[in-house]
Amino acid sequence: MEKRELTCIGCPLGCTVQVTLENGAVVSVTGNTCPRGDAYARKEVTAPTRIVTTTVPVRGGVLPAVSVKTAGDIPKNKIFDCVRALKTVTADAPVAIGQVILAAAAGTGVDVIATKAVDAV
Repeated sequence: MEKRELTCIGCPLGCTVQVTLENGAVVSVTGNTCPRGDAYARKEVTAPTRIVTTTVPVRGGVLPAVSVKTAGDIPKNKIFDCVRALKTVTADAPVAIGQVILAAAAGTGVDVIATKAVDAV
């Protein structure tokens, strides 16, 4: 049996959660004070995901770059692939909030969207 200790990020409490695994399967989750802690812990030890945030250069904009993020979480092992793909992207001004900057990033099916508006010069 394997035991892992995590700090839950499901809500502001930040509970210390203990996960017991056997042969890669979750046997128990303890220490959480809400159901989100249980769900977070199970997902984190079996299929961790993250939201990626960064910036992308803007051509012809009043700002040189626009902040972007994945529209949802992506598998943790795809983060670097996503960032590498974004290094090849330049957005053309104007850019609107929510505009898709990179569709289905790194084969995840999750789009990268702008989180700020950038007007054209």
